[in-house]
Amino acid sequence: MSAPALRIAIGAVILAATLVVRAASVNRLVRRKLRLTLLLAFVYTAAVVVLGRYGLSAAMDARVLSVAQLCLALALINLAVVTAFNPLRADRVPERFPAIVQDTIVIGLFLLVGTVVMREKFLTTTAVSAVIIGFALQDTLGNMFAGLAIQVEKPFRVGHWVAVGPHVGLVAEVTWRATKLKTKAGNLVILPNAFMAKEAITNYSEPSALTRLDVEVGVSYGSPPNQVKQALLEAIPNAPLALKDPPPDVIVADFGASAVIYRVRFWTNDFSRDSLARDQVRTAVYYALRRHGLEIPFPIQTEIHREPEFEPESARNDRVNEALQQVDLFQPLSIDERYALAARAGERLFGQGETIVRQGETGGSMYVVRRGRVRVIEASGRELAVFSAGGYFGEMSMLTGQPRTASVQAVEDSDVVELTAESLREVALVNPDVLRRISDVVAARQADLERQKAEGAPGRPVAAEASRSLLSRIQAFLRLPALIGD
Repeated sequence: MSAPALRIAIGAVILAATLVVRAASVNRLVRRKLRLTLLLAFVYTAAVVVLGRYGLSAAMDARVLSVAQLCLALALINLAVVTAFNPLRADRVPERFPAIVQDTIVIGLFLLVGTVVMREKFLTTTAVSAVIIGFALQDTLGNMFAGLAIQVEKPFRVGHWVAVGPHVGLVAEVTWRATKLKTKAGNLVILPNAFMAKEAITNYSEPSALTRLDVEVGVSYGSPPNQVKQALLEAIPNAPLALKDPPPDVIVADFGASAVIYRVRFWTNDFSRDSLARDQVRTAVYYALRRHGLEIPFPIQTEIHREPEFEPESARNDRVNEALQQVDLFQPLSIDERYALAARAGERLFGQGETIVRQGETGGSMYVVRRGRVRVIEASGRELAVFSAGGYFGEMSMLTGQPRTASVQAVEDSDVVELTAESLREVALVNPDVLRRISDVVAARQADLERQKAEGAPGRPVAAEASRSLLSRIQAFLRLPALIGD
């Protein structure tokens, strides 16, 4: 077989093979890319036929044949890459080899084959042409290589929600030059791939479709944080787009100019509806706070003239006196004596989990629980007792200054009344007998504790002796040795 006939036969075989593969494939990408192979194979075959029938000069024939061979090489490479990397019986693009990567492989193999076929002449011509084209198309080539890197690394895919710089949208298409984002407003934003490669990309669709959203709300400073958090957590289930799992939470984000700022954090699995999810949570929060009687203050920019509310001192003393009246330690005192202590006492609020006193610290005050519950624990964490309204602790530290023998924590939000050694001293200076009666009660309580530890142990002091001993210690601590006799 002559050389022209062999070349025509090769072209015909490639055309036939391409037509068979194209007809057997249902993949639209394969069918579209094989059009190039059909065109190049036809050009090669036509060129060979023309050269065989109408010969030109030897130099011209060599040039035309060289171009035809390059077309044949490109046709074969394109056919091989398209057939090797794409599924023929499924209409999809492989994740590892998207169209832009396949095109890069085809171009790379073509340059390699062309260099080998054309030897030094082709290599030199290609290098010079590449330099000229590179200077002319710097931006275009930068976008092209950035697009290739995006396709290889796959920081996102078509259909993912992403944020790139100030732009947030759904990835609609990734081409050689640019990435197209469809925003929530329905607009199409076209970002050059070089810009995408330089900016930080946040993917809201991977590794999970779950997205955590935040809603901030300000609540009056007069509302205890734990109470506000409970009300806010009760509101979130009323927002359909807020997921129950992972569970939502609430944190204190800041102390604002006119309110305590709380951040409600919750999860949703539909980022495209994040604005609606925030709307649902804000709406539920508003009604929940209203139901709980919690105030969302006006912004600091709004000037509100309000008369300050002062609680009468008598009302405060009545409240504290009522708390002291429940304590057996102060029952021996007269009403006037209790009121004298109440007037010098302080009111303290402790949140759930807060430590009121710590074991080993130097004491100088005692506490009476007015509302809530507290627990007494050792350093090892063992719970010794739980006190509710009317319970008290720290009396020995107030009377003698001895270090705390245990820690006390608030089980829930608790209001306590604090009595200091100095306030007791002021009362004792006016009425010295107050100290004697208090020491009798404390001594009796201590004696009961001692008996519980070792019932009937020899050498234990009787209550009267213990009271005198304790009274001496109290006198020394409060610096009252000349006011109260033994």
